[in-house]
Parts: sequence; structure tokens; C-alpha cells
Amino acid sequence: MQLTVWTYEGPPHVGAMRIATAMQGVHYVLHAPQGDTYADLLFTMIERRDRRPPVTYTTFSARDLGGDTAELFKTAARNAYHRFQPQAMIVGASCTGSLIQDDPGGLARALDLPIPVVAVDLPAYQRKENWGAAETFYQLVRALAGPSAPPTGAKRPARPVATRPRCNLLGPAALGFRHRDDVTEITGLLARLGIDVNVTAPLGATPADLARLGEADFNVVLYPEIAGQAASWLQRTFGQPSTKTIPIGVSATREFIEEVAKLAGIDASSTLAASSTRLPWYSRSVDSTYLTGKRVFIFGDATHAVGAARIASDELGFEVVGLGTYAREFGREIRDAAKLYDVEPLITDDYLEVEARVAELQPELVLGTQMERHIAKRLGIPCAVISAPVHVQDFPARYAPQMGFEGANVIFDTWVHPLMMGLEEHLLAMFKDDFEFKDGAVPSHLGIGQGAPMEETPAAPIAASTLVSDVSVAWAADAEKELRKIPFFVRGKARRNTERFANENGVATITIETLYDAKAHYAR
Repeated sequence: MQLTVWTYEGPPHVGAMRIATAMQGVHYVLHAPQGDTYADLLFTMIERRDRRPPVTYTTFSARDLGGDTAELFKTAARNAYHRFQPQAMIVGASCTGSLIQDDPGGLARALDLPIPVVAVDLPAYQRKENWGAAETFYQLVRALAGPSAPPTGAKRPARPVATRPRCNLLGPAALGFRHRDDVTEITGLLARLGIDVNVTAPLGATPADLARLGEADFNVVLYPEIAGQAASWLQRTFGQPSTKTIPIGVSATREFIEEVAKLAGIDASSTLAASSTRLPWYSRSVDSTYLTGKRVFIFGDATHAVGAARIASDELGFEVVGLGTYAREFGREIRDAAKLYDVEPLITDDYLEVEARVAELQPELVLGTQMERHIAKRLGIPCAVISAPVHVQDFPARYAPQMGFEGANVIFDTWVHPLMMGLEEHLLAMFKDDFEFKDGAVPSHLGIGQGAPMEETPAAPIAASTLVSDVSVAWAADAEKELRKIPFFVRGKARRNTERFANENGVATITIETLYDAKAHYAR
């Protein structure tokens, strides 16, 4: 077992909690010890929900292990039903609770409750959070929609001509990255196409809603990590095809519209013609040339990482220098995408490996999770969050989807601002000798007479710094003085690049000539 400070995913029972919390009329009885209730904070503090998750914990303690913990679970399940009156109940055990092997599913069935009870057996020490969410959603869909399934081999009846096509939106859940806003954006997009949403699940769905999933003509899978397994079962059981394109970015959204229109048997030309987003306009503008070739490292869940790489490369002109995911179940998708950009895929749930890769590649922008935000901050690299796991600031009160045309606008602002606010390179060159850009400059807003710029003191040679290659380089005094003319917010990167250049070329002492040679080398 590896001890870690951060983790990309929690145990699988947290995934089950995400499904139960997203739905209405569902209660989760979790056989767990004292201390596992920490998971409530994920929803109340990070997602800022106004109520606790619908979870009852047995909270057994060490002294209970010598008694009848099975009876403890049955009492908790019985009390939860009478108190909350749910329409359906999920039962299971946490990672620690599974060790005592009390069989929550069998115990719950023995209670003979008058509602559907779905047991989720989550292998806590082999699987993680996203898998737990997908398995829980699949088991709920199978248990609740299964009774209305047609006979095996029966053909799906054709939709009446006068009836608007209907689809299900599958995958949005609690603690998802912008799931709430994505649902609003895609629902509106489908409405403009003339398609009704039959059920959105699990977010906001009731058990009765899941029971009528089979009434839709097809399924829109927004988040394969959560809905992929359930969508496959619905296709086998009800003959419902599912979308494959994730509408993240302008081109992907247009492909999504075409795919949905084909499944629904409608004409989408008017919707495509009326599409509105600022990203293509900016990509054609003169100012966008500043972004061309910017080196970007991308890491997150597979859905958002693959979508981000496509936007970065095809729509913003970035150079993708790294691509990875912590979701090992989707390693194939990441490997296939990495081939498109000729990069080595990084599939790991160890944030230290991710940090080492970022430090090695020295990108100009990092797109990742809240982990990569911390990594990038330590390394002095701009970063934008594109994927869960996220922190409270990534659940904004404003409308900020990631999908659809408005999502493309939000992504553009989120990604470009960290780069543009650092000032463009031509401005750095233009104002590098201006007195206000020097370290001792008095703030200009104080006005004339509030003080004078500090006189520069001769720079002493700095101590040798050791790089990854274990070769030491020293800075000459005049080179260090020249380095200080570069504005502070890019000075660290200039120093690192110059030292890397010196190492690669066998230069022991960095002079002014070395500094400008390095600048010319990395400007190519």
C-alpha cells in the first residue's frame, strides 16, 4: 500500500454516494465504521449543497466487532426506511465495512421492505470512485428499468411520425465537473433541434424516472466514466443506440449535433448554421497568433482530457506536449488520443509522477485537476482546471458549462486568460527597459513625488544551481543583472530555460551571451 497526501479518486463507496446524492427519492445505507462519515463534507463543503447526502451509516466501533454487527446493519436499514421513506434503497459496505463480510444485500432482503432494494458489491481494494459510480448507476438502471424490458429478440417499434424524438441524458452526477450547467446547455441544444429529453439521470432523477428509461429513442452519453456501462445495457435490452461524441469544443459540438440528428432522423442544418460562439472568431484574428505553438500539458479524467487535447490542438493552435489520465479503465482512449499528438501517454494515479512529467516538459500551460493546479503553482506555470477532482472554486454560482457552444466560450476564457494576463512577449521586449518594470520601481498609482526608484546595486554572482542532470551552472554578475530586467512573472521561466540550455550545451558559467542564445533557441 502506498501512502499519499493527495488522491485523484476516493474509494468506490464514494462513487455510490455520488449517485445517491444526485438522485431524488433514493437512500443509501452504508455499513461503515466511525470516521467514514467524512465523505459528507465532499458534498456540503466542496459542492456547496444545502443538505447532507441521503446516506445512513451504521458507524460501528471497535467494541461492536465482538457482537452482532449484522443486526446493527438491519436496525440501521429499518430505521432509515421508516425515517426517510425513500422510493428505493441502495445498500453496501465501505472499504473497512467490507472486511467483516456481513453481506448487506442479503441482510436487507431479509427485512422484506416494500421498496426496491439494490445491493452494490464494490471491491474497495481493487476499484475506485468512478468505477463505483458507474457500477451503482448500472445496478440501479438494471433493477428499476429491467421489469419493463421487452422480450429478448423483440424489435423496437418505430416512433410514430407525428411524435417528436426523445432521448435520455446519461451520466451527470453529484461532485461532477460542471455537470449541472452541462445538462442545461445540452438540453437547450437538443430543444433547438426539436428533440425532447425523456429522462436525465442520475442527476435529478427518481426511481420512477429510471423505470421509464426504455421509452426514449436513444441515449446521449455525456460522461462515459459514469454512464457507459448503463448505456451498453440499455442498448442490449431496449435496442437504444447511444451517442459516442462528447460535445466539448466547437468542432466536437458540431459533430455531436450531426450524430444526434442522424439518430433522431431529423435535419440539423438550421441549428448548425445558427451556432454562436466567439472561439472561431478569435482563432482567425491577428491577436490569436500569440497563442500559436504554446506548449500545453493535459491531465484529468479521460472524457475531459481527450476533449481538451482536441480543442488545444485544433481550435487554439497549441502544441500538446503531454496527455494523461488517472482513470486506468479508460487507458485505451488516452493512448489512442496520444498517438494523434505524437506524445507519450501518462496513465497513473500518482500525482508525484504527474509533477515529475510537468517539471520535465516545462509547458507554458497546464490543463488538469485541482492536483495539477497545485503542481503548476509550485512550478510557476499557468494552469486551468478542466476535470474532477476539483475544489470549491470550481463549483461557481454563475452559469459556466463545459459542453456545447457556450461551453466553448467558457473554455476559451478559462484557458486563454492565464496566458494573456502574463503580458505578450512583444510587450515584454518593448518595455523591458522601462523604469516601472524594474524591481525597485515605485507603484505608478502613487503619483509623482511619492518616492524615487531604488538605485540598482551591483548583482553578485549567484550560487551554482543543480539541475536534473546533476551538472552545476553558475551565473556571471552581468548575466544575473540582465536577468533582473525581465519582469518578475516570467523571470523564473527564463532562468530555468537558460540553465537547461547551458546544461545541454556544456556551459559552466552563464554569461549575457548565453542568456540571449538561450532566448533565441527557445523562441524558434
